[in-house]
Amino acid sequence: MNIPTGNDERPPAIHGEPFHQETSDLDATRSTDDSTASDVDYAAGDPYADLPHPADEHQPEDEPQTFTFLDGASFILDRPARIPAIWGTGNDVLWTEGEALMIAGPQGVGKTTLAGQLMRARLGIGTDTVLGLPVARGERLLYLAMDRPSQIARAFGRLFTEGDRDAIAAKLVIHRGPPPADLAKHPEILAAMCADAGADTVMIDSVKDAAVGLSDDETGARYNRARQHALQAGVQVIDLHHTKKRATGRTAEDGISIDDIYGSTWITSGCGSVIFLTGDPGDPIVGMRHIKQPANEVGPFRLNHDEANGMMTIYHSIDLLDLVAASGANGLTAKAAATALFDHESPSRGEIEKARRKLLELERSGHLVAHEGTAARGGKPVAAFFLAVGNRAA
Repeated sequence: MNIPTGNDERPPAIHGEPFHQETSDLDATRSTDDSTASDVDYAAGDPYADLPHPADEHQPEDEPQTFTFLDGASFILDRPARIPAIWGTGNDVLWTEGEALMIAGPQGVGKTTLAGQLMRARLGIGTDTVLGLPVARGERLLYLAMDRPSQIARAFGRLFTEGDRDAIAAKLVIHRGPPPADLAKHPEILAAMCADAGADTVMIDSVKDAAVGLSDDETGARYNRARQHALQAGVQVIDLHHTKKRATGRTAEDGISIDDIYGSTWITSGCGSVIFLTGDPGDPIVGMRHIKQPANEVGPFRLNHDEANGMMTIYHSIDLLDLVAASGANGLTAKAAATALFDHESPSRGEIEKARRKLLELERSGHLVAHEGTAARGGKPVAAFFLAVGNRAA
């Protein structure tokens, strides 16, 4: 594969006829662009230099470029009736087909541990559920072990045994260390690596090692393009990524948002789902928030981070029906539900609205009934929720 340099980017020609760029142009670019010298070695030792790629096929100069289009009715009306979940069921989906999942959090809170459990389920080894939700089986997985690969190997050594050797030898491919070139400067490489590995799933551990300068919007947009090329090729993507350094005096309980994830907004904008883990390095109990969702918000949860066995399990979750039952004659308001769900005394308006929607969904399903309370100080009446007659505790 001839790897482009500088600003001469060639998107992979997965659909339609391939784009073409004369190799003489690439040679000229290489000789004039000194900035790429540290990104990739074009010498014979480059393991990806001869990687076959559709964009390298020759296309005569007089042959016009062609593109593949889809009619609007097929695109809009022929979509699946249900969300095509990789991890999840119904509308409780954490990872959906064709959309990247990001697992974000500070260092040492279990991002690689959770990714390892998803890998195991995706490969069809052991249980097919993670955190109580089913995981669809894949065929072959490429893991980019870039962030402390020796530590990643130790973490996975707690998940897999000698009895799994044949399965992981056949279905799991590891790339150790940095990619052959910066994935933001060369967005086509990720899809090409997946094709060469025969992988239908790729896990990137972590994003900071895949591209340099992630706080820059151009870098973030180009990294997202690399991810979208892989998705368009039919590869399912998981990114592991870090958070911004916590401000002095601020704790995890102060509330989190997608803006707490490090780098350009385009890094998270290109994801279909974002999971945020909270805590300090080595904490046995960490928080999990589903801060960007393809459908319902899943959780929030408190997770038991069992480093010794390489497992994360749900330690505590809020059951709203139990919470309503415990609220007695006064019922449960959306604000009280939000306080319990998000584990702080002053939930935001957005968190209160999320709690209200969960309560209303339980009302629509016949589990709860709502009654308007008395308005305070001329304000709007506040609804309180009670168990429906058929759901009252004995």
